[in-house]
Amino acid sequence: MNYFKKILRFAGPYRKYGFLNIFFNILYALFSALSYAALIPMLNVLFDKTQQVHTPPKLEGIGGLKDYFMDYMNYQVTQYSGNDPMKGLILAVGLILFLFLFKNIFNYLAMYFITFLRNGVLKDIRNKMYEKIVDLPISYFSEKKKGDVIARITSDVLEIQHSFLSILELIVREPLTILFTIIVMFLISVKLTIFVFIFIPIAGMIISRIGKSLKRKSDRVQKEQGEFLSIVEETLSGLRVIKAFNAESKFFKTFQNSTSRFFKFSNSLLNRQNLASPTGEFLGILVFGVLLWFGGRMVLLEGSLDAASFISYMGLAFNILTPAKAISKASYGVKKGNAAAERVLEILESENPIKDAENALEKTDFNQGIELSNISFKYEDDYVLKNFNLKVEKGHTVALVGQSGSGKSTVANLVTRFYDVNKGEILIDGTNIKQISKKSLRGLMGLVTQDSILFNDTVKNNIAMGKENATTEEIVAAAKVANAHEFIMELPHGYDTNIGDSGNKLSGGQKQRLSIARAVLKNPPIMILDEATSALDTESERLVQDALEKMMKNRTSIVIAHRLSTIQNADSIVVLNKGEIVEQGTHEELMKSQKGYKKLVEMQSFSS
Repeated sequence: MNYFKKILRFAGPYRKYGFLNIFFNILYALFSALSYAALIPMLNVLFDKTQQVHTPPKLEGIGGLKDYFMDYMNYQVTQYSGNDPMKGLILAVGLILFLFLFKNIFNYLAMYFITFLRNGVLKDIRNKMYEKIVDLPISYFSEKKKGDVIARITSDVLEIQHSFLSILELIVREPLTILFTIIVMFLISVKLTIFVFIFIPIAGMIISRIGKSLKRKSDRVQKEQGEFLSIVEETLSGLRVIKAFNAESKFFKTFQNSTSRFFKFSNSLLNRQNLASPTGEFLGILVFGVLLWFGGRMVLLEGSLDAASFISYMGLAFNILTPAKAISKASYGVKKGNAAAERVLEILESENPIKDAENALEKTDFNQGIELSNISFKYEDDYVLKNFNLKVEKGHTVALVGQSGSGKSTVANLVTRFYDVNKGEILIDGTNIKQISKKSLRGLMGLVTQDSILFNDTVKNNIAMGKENATTEEIVAAAKVANAHEFIMELPHGYDTNIGDSGNKLSGGQKQRLSIARAVLKNPPIMILDEATSALDTESERLVQDALEKMMKNRTSIVIAHRLSTIQNADSIVVLNKGEIVEQGTHEELMKSQKGYKKLVEMQSFSS
């Protein structure tokens, strides 16, 4: 129930729908009990047992409520029909139709209002999850499979709606229906009602034993669903490689194994779940059979109960079966919903270690420079950077070079605060970046990465990500700086052309120039280029390099370079090896020193 309470917190904004649902459920439950009690006068008319009552009866205490009801109904029948039994029958039938009509109207209204609450909670949980996913650090998702996260925001949230939130429909209506029905049953026969309720706890114990393993089984089903969604996501991302290496059968086998496990777990879960309904129904009919035997004795042998009251009593007993089955089914729903809620709440309650400090500074200007002071950082066990020191003065370009794994991209991740340093500090204008709000820190920076991250949208909207409410003129100007305007105008719909999933309708160079245009439009004082030209051919590289040089004018830039030919004009080149600086200087200075940098340049020149 702890998970249920946490999910119910989302119902706060929709409480008015909850109250309206409760109000109409109370009316539904009341009319449900009365509609069966109204069978008594109709049956009395049919069996010719109606007593002529010519004066209105008086209520003499709660114990005489049944007699008062019977006398009052007989008085109304007498007043309306006189000596014509058909008129009395029409009155009794009319009363029953009236009660059943309003019972169903109230049921509809209760369901109508709870729908807004259920779907509102579903919407808000999904919105909160998406907000959390965007807020959580990149490191969180390096440990999670994307497909599993997608499963949580889709099927798990839907499971919460089907299981947890369906209980909201039952939480008032069914218990009240049972309560009002039991009150009427007690009024008809105390002895028979006590006898019935000896059997109900026994039935409840048997049903509860069936549901004990449902949460565990449901959890396995949902985890396996996340597993095969991850396989689908990876397959779509790497389809070109899978086909190139003829690995279709290998991936199909992995997917087939996952769906086979899902098949097995789902069968086990559903078979256990499906056992609840027939078991509950049989136990209900068993109670019903015992009730017929015991009540029949009271009518036929003891004469302590009249036939019309007994038949109505049987209708009331049947009226308990439906809500009792619904409550039983809902208890299984809670167990299934628990597993889904646990997975959803795991994300919602995950702590983001990269938080804004209290009273974090909103920094909008950049005046002096960036300093990395004695920083050390590790992703897992081994340090990637050790006691690393670097100064980047305003307006200067600093290039980071070195072999793969030397820590170049890590510097970019730390300056943008995608990760926090383990030791030391990073300063911008002398202020620790942990004291600057993340939004304003990243507002000072533009990022162009090796992999051009584009979205399934138009060219215009992809560039416009760089600036809110950007005008068409600003977007075109940014594209021209990035050497992208010409190829954009050759596209079928120009700037309104959809570029496909991840920009797959464009070449690598075109995608990279759109990424640069986006950064140009943002117009930040600090630019971080993470191997921006490493994946391009010579012609594309020349166009992109030209665009980068135009963009970097009068800006402070940190350039992570794979191709050394692109950084020869940098104010300072820093050579990294295993997380430490081994050389630093201009291109000319490092070439004269004839150490590691010169060897790297010669190796690249030789290979090219």
